[in-house]
Amino acid sequence: MMMTIISRILVVSALLAAPSNAFMGGTPKKQRSTRLKAVPYKIGAKTEGVLMNNRFVVDSLRQVVPDDMEMGDVDLLRFALAYPDDRVGAEKALKNAIKWRKTTGKSIVDAAKDAVAKATANGGWDNEVVRDAAPHADVINNFITPKAVITTSTEDGDLVYVIRASQIDDKELMNKASVEQVCDFFMYAKEVHNIVANKRSEKGRLCSVLFANDISGVRKAPDKRFSQALTS
Repeated sequence: MMMTIISRILVVSALLAAPSNAFMGGTPKKQRSTRLKAVPYKIGAKTEGVLMNNRFVVDSLRQVVPDDMEMGDVDLLRFALAYPDDRVGAEKALKNAIKWRKTTGKSIVDAAKDAVAKATANGGWDNEVVRDAAPHADVINNFITPKAVITTSTEDGDLVYVIRASQIDDKELMNKASVEQVCDFFMYAKEVHNIVANKRSEKGRLCSVLFANDISGVRKAPDKRFSQALTS
C-alpha cells in the first residue's frame, strides 16, 4: 500500500481521553491488582465475547462515570484493555477523560458528535461536513488536505488512519496556527474515529484503528512544533 511505516494502535481510549496516556498515548505502567484485571483479546474478536470476558472490569469502571456523562460499555472496555493489570491506572485515565470531555474538550466532543450525525444522515459519509466542522478549519484545512491525511477501512471494518508527511507543509502550518490549535484539530479527528469505531463495534467485531505514518518523499525532519501537536 501507500505506507512505508505502519504501526497498529488499538483505539483504547480513542478521543475519550484528554491528550494524555489515556488516549493513544504512552504505554501504561503495569501494576498487580486482584480487583481489576482485563482479559486480553485479539484484533478481530467479537465485541460481545470481549465484553463478556471483561464484564466485571467494565462494571467496576462504570462506578466512576457520573450520571450526566454518556459512556457506553465499549467506551469503558477500551480503558480496561488499555490498562489490563492496573486498576488505579484505568480509573485515573477514565477520570481524566471525563474531566477533559466536560471542560477543555467539551467543544471538540460536541462538534465531532454533531459532525458525524450530519455526515451519516443520508446513509453514507459526507467528509466535507466533518472537515468543515473541525476546530480552526479555516486555517488548518488549507494544509491538512484529504490528500495529506486519509482515513479508510480494511475489509474487516477496522479504520486505517494515514498521515502522509510529505504532503504537509508543517513549518508553514505552524507559522499560521498554534500548537494548541493543531492539537485540537487532531483531537477532533480522533474523536470522530472514536465515534465511528464504537458504532462499528456494536455491530459485531471490536473495531480498532490502524495508524500509518507515510514518510515516503520526506527529505527533512518534521517541524518540532508540529510533532508536539501530534503527540500532545
